[in-house]
Amino acid sequence: MKAITNGKIITPHGIREGVLVYDNGKITGISDVVPQGAETIDAKGNYVSPGFIDIHIHGGGGGDTLDGKVESYLMIANSQAEHGTTTLYPTVMTSTPESLYNSVNAYREALKINDKGSSMPGIHIEGPYFAPTKAGAQDKRYIRSPKKEEYLEILDKCPEVVRWDFAPEVADTVEFVKDLEARGIITSIAHTEASFEDCEKVYEAGTRLMTHFFACMSTLHKVGLFRYAGAVEFGYYHDDVYCEIIADGFHVQPSVLKTAIKIKGVDHIVLVTDAMRAAGLPEGIYIFGGLDNGYPVTVEGGIAYLEGKAGLASSVATADCLLRTILKNTDCTIVDAVKMAATNPAKVMKIADRTGSIEAGKDADIVIFDEGINVQTTIIKGKTVFNR
Repeated sequence: MKAITNGKIITPHGIREGVLVYDNGKITGISDVVPQGAETIDAKGNYVSPGFIDIHIHGGGGGDTLDGKVESYLMIANSQAEHGTTTLYPTVMTSTPESLYNSVNAYREALKINDKGSSMPGIHIEGPYFAPTKAGAQDKRYIRSPKKEEYLEILDKCPEVVRWDFAPEVADTVEFVKDLEARGIITSIAHTEASFEDCEKVYEAGTRLMTHFFACMSTLHKVGLFRYAGAVEFGYYHDDVYCEIIADGFHVQPSVLKTAIKIKGVDHIVLVTDAMRAAGLPEGIYIFGGLDNGYPVTVEGGIAYLEGKAGLASSVATADCLLRTILKNTDCTIVDAVKMAATNPAKVMKIADRTGSIEAGKDADIVIFDEGINVQTTIIKGKTVFNR
């Protein structure tokens, strides 16, 4: 049994003082005193928070999911744990089925030996069923429309897939969504030119998530003499739709960030890094995507740029960075920020019964950080995996 003392405990109901107790990988509760025989961890007056959950991340620490290598997955998991992420969903972007299979095979092997990195409970596929005009940093060579035989084969071969992103206006996506939702797989709107009405169709089929809100996404536009709503307005309109935001301080500027929080509220925003392999590393030139077939990007001033600074190549953010951005640029409290970085992503990914908040019976996924959101300690299922 272990007990965290002298901390400001961030709970779903606000900040509490007391002793956070956990045993056998599970939180047992918040006590007024240290239980007899418990090993103590002194939080030194810092915050004690549920571990962060990143539901959209391609890489970090030098590795990328498309490398198709076990060590790349471990690089991602280990580096992100140092920044407070206790759970992450590795994201495989637009590629060939063969590249996806290689990546998933590496993921399977990494799970067997991942003993000090973030938990990785499932795979997130981003693409390839996107609008070519909204490709962003996705490889246009592989963008295509859904083919039932293709995506069902992928799902049969890769039961680890728990989420798949797509553009609603691409052909046959309503059937695609219904097929995936029937298997319990989360679907998300991304890289899209969709009209409000296109989004409504997949909403009715079950979609309730929007990938990196604003980025590579249609919005209010004019056709002839008339104005029409796009995907952004759809996301604002439906209260039960969750919106990812890359809160790295660059993708979404402060005025846009504040507007999104004002309209959606902190209960339906999910903070994500969408990070690439350079996350947590010095500036320089890195390969975006797989080492074998990716392309170079330049990391400068905290931003990953496509060639010629023609666009952004994912981000180099870590979870602690997301919280700092929110607290600096909005009126959100630390409790609000943690809700968007831990509790909401757990709800979206349907794991809120076991993690995402500090409550008795949930996994002891805990992060201790100071006022500047500098991570001091990361605990995953009761095991301390990082100490500053």
